[in-house]
Amino acid sequence: MVQSIQRRYPQLKITWVLGKIEYQLLKHLPGVEFVIFDKSQGWRSYINLKRALKGQLFDVLLHMQIALRATIASLAISAKVRIGFDRFRAKEGQWLVTNRRIEPQATPHVLDGFMGFAKAVGVTDTRLSWNIPVLAADTEFAESLIPSGSPILVICAAASKAERNWLPERYAAVADHAVACGYRVMLCGGPTTLEKKLAEAIQGFAQSELEDQVGKTSLLQLLALLKQASIVLAPDTGPAHMAVTQGTPVIGLYAHSNPRRTGPYLSQDSVVSVYDTIIREQKGDDVPWGVRAKGEQLMQQIEVVAVIEQFNRMMR
Repeated sequence: MVQSIQRRYPQLKITWVLGKIEYQLLKHLPGVEFVIFDKSQGWRSYINLKRALKGQLFDVLLHMQIALRATIASLAISAKVRIGFDRFRAKEGQWLVTNRRIEPQATPHVLDGFMGFAKAVGVTDTRLSWNIPVLAADTEFAESLIPSGSPILVICAAASKAERNWLPERYAAVADHAVACGYRVMLCGGPTTLEKKLAEAIQGFAQSELEDQVGKTSLLQLLALLKQASIVLAPDTGPAHMAVTQGTPVIGLYAHSNPRRTGPYLSQDSVVSVYDTIIREQKGDDVPWGVRAKGEQLMQQIEVVAVIEQFNRMMR
């Protein structure tokens, strides 16, 4: 969305308020001034944001997050025009701090919802392109681990919540199948205890040797690895979308959220999802767009055979 605005208004000054983790991925993006909002600081995060933007008056604020935290944070931003979601989607009090709305969309993917903001400021060229700058050292790191043309399945197994993770023995079964098909398999992810324990469990169940890079890469190194991958396997988690930006096919695993709304945008046809069945059982046939399914064991309904079938289809 930001880069579509830059194509339309190349001289425009853009300030982007974002989290400190996201900043590590986007910090080299040209033409953007970043202001980090560190939510871990609690109320001090709002004070720091107000201090960072003191004295600045913006022509337009694109209020693209519907969390209450974002609504409160927007009060620290002075802007003549404050654009938010349409009334149906402007939750958490967002409509109280905006004075314009984007056009309503019935069943949009999150990305399409964001593009509505670009259209609201006159952008007509909304073709998809992600140009995330990566330092040469990070590219060289990735290419040293995954030479171009090397068939490799990268598994980013962990989501932000444990209930959205698939079972380690099932990841291992898919990994073993990939190895039998001539693929290397690499485990990737962040440095959290949850991610490291899940990687250890997958390796414990696997009959094949897996390469473990969990917690060993920066975010940009991980992005570079995802670019080198042949296929990425992941649940509803950030690396799935990072892989999309690099043009790498993704097998997304979904049970709690609607993949047509939050799935890997360019890999919708390779998602393995049980969401529709589960949400129908929980809520019936008439379900509002974006409703999440509830339950700690939902991912168990995704069978190994369905994921292997998808892998085989993509491999060919």
